[in-house]
Amino acid sequence: MDDGANPSTWLKACSRDELERNGRKLFRAGAKQIVLFATPKGLRACNNRCPHEGYPLSEGTLDSDCRLTCNWHNWKFDLEDGANLYGGDRLRTYPVALRGDDVWVDVSDPPAGERQAEAIAHLRDAFVDKEYDRIARDLVRLKQAGGALTDALAAAILWSHDRLEFGWTHAYAGAADWLALADEFQTDPERALVAVLEALTHMAEDSLREPEHGYGEESIPYDESSFLAAIEAQDEAGALARLRGGLDHGLGFADFEPALSRAALGHYNDFGHSLIYVVKCGRLVERLGRHVERPLLQSLVRGLAYTTREDLIPEFRGYAKALAKFGADPARPLDRDALRSAGIGPALDLVAAAGASPPLDLYGALLGVNAERLLNFDLAFDNRNDKPVADNANWLDVTHGITFANAVRLQCGKFPALWPAGLLQLACHAGRNLGFTDPRQDPSRWQVPDADRFFETEVAALFDHGIEEEIVAIHRVKTLLAAREEWRAGAAGEGGPHLLAAVNRYLHEPIKGRHPRRTARQAMAFVAREG
Repeated sequence: MDDGANPSTWLKACSRDELERNGRKLFRAGAKQIVLFATPKGLRACNNRCPHEGYPLSEGTLDSDCRLTCNWHNWKFDLEDGANLYGGDRLRTYPVALRGDDVWVDVSDPPAGERQAEAIAHLRDAFVDKEYDRIARDLVRLKQAGGALTDALAAAILWSHDRLEFGWTHAYAGAADWLALADEFQTDPERALVAVLEALTHMAEDSLREPEHGYGEESIPYDESSFLAAIEAQDEAGALARLRGGLDHGLGFADFEPALSRAALGHYNDFGHSLIYVVKCGRLVERLGRHVERPLLQSLVRGLAYTTREDLIPEFRGYAKALAKFGADPARPLDRDALRSAGIGPALDLVAAAGASPPLDLYGALLGVNAERLLNFDLAFDNRNDKPVADNANWLDVTHGITFANAVRLQCGKFPALWPAGLLQLACHAGRNLGFTDPRQDPSRWQVPDADRFFETEVAALFDHGIEEEIVAIHRVKTLLAAREEWRAGAAGEGGPHLLAAVNRYLHEPIKGRHPRRTARQAMAFVAREG
């Protein structure tokens, strides 16, 4: 083969006689391990380490068609160009030349841009199949080629946004938090890698084997009132068309944020998830840039159109009345002791009656009560198998009182007209979760004497959490970071110790993943009632 224009990158590997006598020859060039083969089609060279799990290809099987098989997991490669015949990562091959009786190999690397593009292409293959180890390796390859891990995160959003049938999931919300941790630990390559790896893997999980769910192309001039009306009517196509109209005329997330926040709090939407997603969308756009803005916003708007509206079910129907009378009594303070023992209706009444109080005072009290609910969660709800569907509550449900509270403070602080809705929906959380608590809990067991050290220790533990289920793992991340943000902001007030103790207990108590007997019993009861 041509020996190229840069002779300094060519190294003598062995003699031709030695290679043809043994059929293969391993040699090292710096950190590279390269194996040469004498094939029916001529001399060939490739990386010795299989790109799958690193086993030595010098121990592989070579057939007459120049196909090399790694005998550990049966991956097959064409040595002509390194193509993976099973669709996995390509094998790196090297130019080979004869100079007299010696075999020379060009060990130069392709240009950085080419290597970055190849890493992203391989990463996409791994992402589509949700192959955790491969995702990790391709992230490292991207970084070694001079690329940024954030490039991979942005690419994963582009790959997944139209695979989410009902819009945003915890994967994107969690990506914002993992990205914040990657930035926080940017000088620690291992932790930065873990953060992006975890974010990508959750996105891969939520889009796994999903078909494309397109958003349409219609574009209508944006105005806030018609946009909100479309979301209220659950008109996904109309809301998306108006969103695209705004984007097409240069509007960005900041322009849509007031309306998105209003829509998210327009109902008691999905137990507060919608508002959390608005916050995280803004953070992702700010950090990753406008090239992810359209896909993230389209997915978010789809989610707002499809989200459940808990204020329309009997349990929460008092919400609309409480919102209508919020702050009508300017002299009535919040009865904090009563709030601690209040169910949904009484909690709504107490907060509505105290609506003339400073919003952050009410917020601090509600955050403290929601922290108490988390601290006193009754594990029986997660462990028993003889309860009805309505009592299917676990740790994750009760954590939303913290993560939603964080979103309420941030968005209502920006748009004060939303405080009544945000505070009353926090009252809904507190009232509902009262029924899932055990007042016999000993809170002293979970007290945190040193908040800074607690957060340092628990954040470090996130990077080796050992939890298989993506949804369980990301709730740890979201809850811990939301609690830390509220603690640092001083938002919890006198409820701060309860907030720390609650998160401490949540992080260190067991969580039951699957409920086979409960599911079976509930299914049998459900079908029996069908007649």
